[in-house]
Amino acid sequence: MLMLPRGSRGGHTCPSNQCRRSRVGHHMEREWLLSLIPLLIGVSFLCAGVYGLRRASALCRTGITAVGRVVRHDTRRDDDGAKYHHPVVAWTTRDGRECMYPSMFGRGTVLHGFGIGNSATVLYDEENPRRFEIRGWDSKSFYLVFTLVGAVLTAGTLLVLLAVLITR
Repeated sequence: MLMLPRGSRGGHTCPSNQCRRSRVGHHMEREWLLSLIPLLIGVSFLCAGVYGLRRASALCRTGITAVGRVVRHDTRRDDDGAKYHHPVVAWTTRDGRECMYPSMFGRGTVLHGFGIGNSATVLYDEENPRRFEIRGWDSKSFYLVFTLVGAVLTAGTLLVLLAVLITR
């Protein structure tokens, strides 16, 4: 017959609180790792939004205006099958280069005034005309939403982590 040490219930012996602290410590490690997910998402959204806002602001300050024509719409579908229309605008730069690029912003419907053949005002970077925006189609609100969502996720996650650290 196997004799167990006094106070043991089989398995291993350890001081009463040591195992509990080990389990709590392991649980806290998982909380920290899980909290990195919204923090990473928040910082990514914040960076993308701020980058887009800065780029749009720089384009507004130094960009050159040209009038072009909507020559077609590139249509893309997302994973759920929703259609997004990206107008392709052709224009000539001040130094005579012919440009034709699609907007990076797609919409579910073609807005009035952006049909094929309609004129469209573009604001472009003289050194790199691929950096452009279509006035009335491209929107800074997209970047603003990314910035705000990123700021809320980042700040909220950091506040929760700070509260956990303080109350520990």
